[in-house]
Amino acid sequence: MTDAGTPLRIGILGASRIAETALIGPAQTLGHRLVAVAARDRGRAAAFADKYGVERVLASYDEVIADPEVDVIYNPLANSLHGPWNLAAVRAGKAVLSEKPFARNEFEAREVADAAREAGVGILEGFHYLFHPLMDRTFELLDAGAIGDIRDVEVVMAMPAPGDDDPRWSYDLAGGALMDLGCYSLHVSRVLGKWCGGNPEITGGRAVLRSPQIDESCILDVRYPNGAKGTQAVSMVAGEFVFSLRIVGDEGSLYLHDYLGPNRDDRLTVVSATRGTVSVEHLGTRSTYTYQLEAFADAVRNGTSLPNGLDDAVENMRYLDDAYRAIGLDPR
Repeated sequence: MTDAGTPLRIGILGASRIAETALIGPAQTLGHRLVAVAARDRGRAAAFADKYGVERVLASYDEVIADPEVDVIYNPLANSLHGPWNLAAVRAGKAVLSEKPFARNEFEAREVADAAREAGVGILEGFHYLFHPLMDRTFELLDAGAIGDIRDVEVVMAMPAPGDDDPRWSYDLAGGALMDLGCYSLHVSRVLGKWCGGNPEITGGRAVLRSPQIDESCILDVRYPNGAKGTQAVSMVAGEFVFSLRIVGDEGSLYLHDYLGPNRDDRLTVVSATRGTVSVEHLGTRSTYTYQLEAFADAVRNGTSLPNGLDDAVENMRYLDDAYRAIGLDPR
C-alpha cells in the first residue's frame, strides 16, 4: 500500500493500443508514474516507452512484476494472458488493474481471485463505465423510481471489424465478440439486476461465426426475476461504434447514448410517460478511465471499496461461459 497522495508506480505488460486511452492518459492526468514496460518485441516496448514517457524498458513481463519500484501492474494483454499474468502479479504481492475480461473462463477467474485474497492485494477488472457520473445519475434515477418498474433492458455493443491478424479472432487467445464486447453487455445487465429482482438468466442466444468457435456477432436474450426481459446485441463487424443502453420501465425510459464512452457522447435521455416529458442531461466528458484510475488509486492507497470486486469478476466470467454455451460454442 502507498501513502495517500503518493503517485502509483505502474508497470505495464505489453505495448498495446488500448493502453494510451485506458492508462497512459489517465496516469499522466492524475500524476502517477509509468515506471516500466515489457513486450514480446523489445523494440516495440522501447518505442512505446519513448512515446509515452515510461521510465524504463525491461526484458520480460516477469521482470516488470518483480521490479521493486513497481507496486501496480496494468495488464492489457490478449484475453488468454489476462488470467496467467494477473495470477503472477498477485502472487508477487502487486496490485493489478486488469483489462476485461478478467480471465479466460470461470475456473481461471476463481484461481486468480483466490490468489488475490490469499495475497491480500487489490485487483480490479476494468469495467470503467461504472465510475462515470453518467452511471451514478442513472442509478439515482432508478432508485427514485423515475421510470417505474423496469420491463426491458436493451444493450448494443458494436464496432467495426479489427484486422484479420487481431488476437480477438483467435480461439487460442480467447477471442470472440462475446469475450471482447459481450463481457460489457453481460456486466451492465447484471448490474441492473438490483432493480429487477436479482440477476438475469440467459434464456437464449444466436451467433454468426467468423470461424469455428469464434463469434463475430451474436444476440443474447435474458430474463430477470421480476419478469423484465433483456436483449444484448453484440457485433465486431459493424459499420460504426455503438455502445448504447436503453432501460424501459412501465412509466418511462432512460437512454444512455454511449454508456461506454461518455467522453464521446455524455447524453442521458429521460422519458417520463406519466409527465409526458423528454429531457436530455449531459453528465460530463471526462474520461471513464480517468475516473476508474482515480478510484483504483484510492483503493490501493487507502483500502476504499470499489463497485466491482473479485466476486463480481468471477461471476461475470461464469456468465460469459454460459453465454457461449447458449450460442452453441465452447467457453474459452
